[in-house]
Amino acid sequence: MLERRLLDHGLDLDALEARLWDGLGESVRVGVSGGADSMGLALLLASSGRRVLGVHVDHGLRPGAAAEGAQIARALWPFGIALVERRVQVAHGPNLEARARDARRLALAGAATAHTMDDQAETLLLNLLRGAGLVGLAAMEPGPHHPALELRRHELRAVALAAGVVVLEDPMNRDPRFRRVRVRAELLPLANEIAERDIVPLLARTAEHAREAAAVLAELPPLAPGSLWLAAWVQRVSGLRLSTRHRRALVAVARGEQPAHVLPGGILVRRVGGNLVLSSKGQEVARLGPESLRRQP
Repeated sequence: MLERRLLDHGLDLDALEARLWDGLGESVRVGVSGGADSMGLALLLASSGRRVLGVHVDHGLRPGAAAEGAQIARALWPFGIALVERRVQVAHGPNLEARARDARRLALAGAATAHTMDDQAETLLLNLLRGAGLVGLAAMEPGPHHPALELRRHELRAVALAAGVVVLEDPMNRDPRFRRVRVRAELLPLANEIAERDIVPLLARTAEHAREAAAVLAELPPLAPGSLWLAAWVQRVSGLRLSTRHRRALVAVARGEQPAHVLPGGILVRRVGGNLVLSSKGQEVARLGPESLRRQP
């Protein structure tokens, strides 16, 4: 039924599924906010024959948000998609968007997200505005956490529309106080107008080239900057992409100039007996031995 509805909307279900990351297993956990993007991804994955479990995170930031989980569960249930809810408390401090994102990442615990090629372009621009280097320009890496980076936002939304599910609209996604909203609503449309074309695929291609270059440098530790090599190690073992500030702190800990540092998501990095150790919630995640650390310039 879903395939027929998509065809009525001019979308080919097989073609959409073919552009998902091809390493997904038969069972997939998907972060579902209730918005059209995440609902569309969950439905698309379920239509491909996978067992899909939705994970809804309530940040407690909006009145009535606690009731949204039940509404999302009712919408997904007819398609064989179950839902679990997780409530988090966003830490106090500046940059509400970043703090909410970190809390959500921790609660999702590796679940797939509905970030699309459009989100990839926005992320690259945001990182560029922050003065990011090569790793920042690489933006998000395709994989089990970001399986939809080859799809466009309007395509996932079309899936949700074709399925006839009720979707929620987070008012924070229209709030110009958040930099991503302004990049989406102002900067990208202006750049499209200046370039006289859709620049999202171009920015996504730039991110791909940056990932390839960063991967080559990461395999050459004697030649690569220590921060880049160590950041690549952190990404391999935890999935985190580190900003320049966190990379500098990581190097300082590796050199013994700083005892410890807290990375995004509450991951702690510290020196223990000559080893560089990552831990989360008191449990060791990974360890880099003295020999590897001595190879760093």
